[in-house]
Amino acid sequence: MSIDLKQLKYFLAVAEEKSFSRAAERLHISQPPLSQQIMKLEAELGVKLFARTTRTFELTAAGKALMGEAQELLSKMRLTIDYVRQIDRGEVGRLRVGIVGSAMWGPIPSLLEQFQSQYPRVSWTLHEAGPNVQYDMLRARQIDVGFWREPRLSEEELRNDHLRQVLCYRENVCVALNEQHPLAQRPHIELIDIADEPMLTLALDKSAFPRYLLKCCEDAGFQPKVYQEAFEPQTLLAMVGAGLGVTLMPETTSRIGWPGVVFVPIKTRPPSANLYLAYATGDDSPVVRAFLNVIKPIDE
Repeated sequence: MSIDLKQLKYFLAVAEEKSFSRAAERLHISQPPLSQQIMKLEAELGVKLFARTTRTFELTAAGKALMGEAQELLSKMRLTIDYVRQIDRGEVGRLRVGIVGSAMWGPIPSLLEQFQSQYPRVSWTLHEAGPNVQYDMLRARQIDVGFWREPRLSEEELRNDHLRQVLCYRENVCVALNEQHPLAQRPHIELIDIADEPMLTLALDKSAFPRYLLKCCEDAGFQPKVYQEAFEPQTLLAMVGAGLGVTLMPETTSRIGWPGVVFVPIKTRPPSANLYLAYATGDDSPVVRAFLNVIKPIDE
């Protein structure tokens, strides 16, 4: 048996119009091929669908049954086609987003709100993790996109792991000082001004970003004195507020009111806290494409 959707569509047109001529006009075809398709459908089913006389044109019992089933089937097919097209446009699905904690103090929350507004049928989840963990999760396809900061990863390494990295937000680093610190009242400082201060830093074995910041200090002419390491930025800022040292933070961190902490810009060659987005290049996910349309990566 080889019944296709076109035959069902033709049958419904005839059944609803109760006229081959009106059905042919509705379908924008001539009447002979329409009649041939109905005869072929009846032959495939082995039943008569229409009771025809010189004066009447009615559905048989089998025709009435097929009419109801065909209407439901074609309606479901239209919904299926629309759903598939929505998936292809990235309007339906799920998105797993890896992110470093400090990125949530910048533009990411508003971008997520915009994405949710434009794609309300996409469910998304946040997975807060350091860059090293995110990288492994991307390779294992446990997340779809990941956000992390400087330093930029090598293109060769990314290519070998079938990943791509794009710049999505430019930002500098500033110095977080206790509000009683002598440097806290300056409009800006040089990095070397904190050469003798106890340095508080994120865990050096968990991310390349804090190691990059220490290298920037060395490039500025001093070896920083690492006093304490912590896993979370808020832990470092709590220690700064208690007067235990200074730390280097992305400028957007200053948007949050941290008790006892002042954020001072670095005047000359401030280290970068640029935010990058990474994703797998092989699967061409429509939802990831939709997310990139909202993020609008920066051309470097």
